[in-house]
Amino acid sequence: MPQRARAREQGAAYSGGVGGLQERPFPLPPPPAYKPPMSARFVKMHGLGNDFVVFDERADRLDLSPARAAAVADRHRGIGCDQIIVIGPGGDGADAGMRILNADGSEAGACGNATRCVAELLFAESGRAIQHIRTDAGLLAAERRVDGLITVDMGRPRLDWQDIPLARAMDTLHLELAAPPLTDPAACSMGNPHATFFVPDIDAVPLATLGPRLEHDPIFPERANIGVVQGLAPGRLRLRVWERGAGLTLACGSGACAALVNAHRRGLAGRRATLVLDGGELIIEWRTDDHVLMTGPVATAFTGRLDLAAYPA
Repeated sequence: MPQRARAREQGAAYSGGVGGLQERPFPLPPPPAYKPPMSARFVKMHGLGNDFVVFDERADRLDLSPARAAAVADRHRGIGCDQIIVIGPGGDGADAGMRILNADGSEAGACGNATRCVAELLFAESGRAIQHIRTDAGLLAAERRVDGLITVDMGRPRLDWQDIPLARAMDTLHLELAAPPLTDPAACSMGNPHATFFVPDIDAVPLATLGPRLEHDPIFPERANIGVVQGLAPGRLRLRVWERGAGLTLACGSGACAALVNAHRRGLAGRRATLVLDGGELIIEWRTDDHVLMTGPVATAFTGRLDLAAYPA
């Protein structure tokens, strides 16, 4: 057979329409089931590098399951963030509600940096410089200062072992917990559990290694945020935090509040200090009325829309 004719015959077997495919079938897997797009607007924000993907659920309910939130928070396959924040309806004295999902999809009761970010969005929306935000930790008041910084009243610290909570009765000023070189932490709750260790050299502490072990210690039935503090000068503390469900972050607002509270309880600081974190500085004050105020900046990185149906349900 001439070469050109042979080529035509072979081509017909592979590409000669339906008949050719039936002679030499190459079955393909069925296409995935169609999922209608669930387009949702988001804002990417951060407080000192502690970053968030913020959704608004006041108009339309979003199906943000723990698995979907974790997928969106993934820094390689999603948008990437420390926490997912969902703004919800207000009422009962609140201008809005706020739900916090950690990067692993678990719920968090409080997040100081995220509260400032949500407050910034509400300031811009309403034109009012004071906002009240409902969280699992309670109703938090936020105020924009004339210098652009935002102050949030984080409420009263909880110091009883049941309120943190701990697995058994214990002096919260000296926990029976150690992971050398870390030892003898103090604990409190700022709406979420915190353990604070005090060290002479914070840079010598391998927090990325010790943090996961301490977070999951059996003494913490709900896990815990792990803070490490070094005194730099009167009224100035250095802080690093391994966040429950998020890992090592550039800043942790509730962790900074807990650090000052525990430092003051130990006699290591006054009632007001500047906390120096990897991402910047926060001003923390534990007032004599027992309320803890946190002051710091916020920033918007970008905005966009996301097809939530493209992520695991």
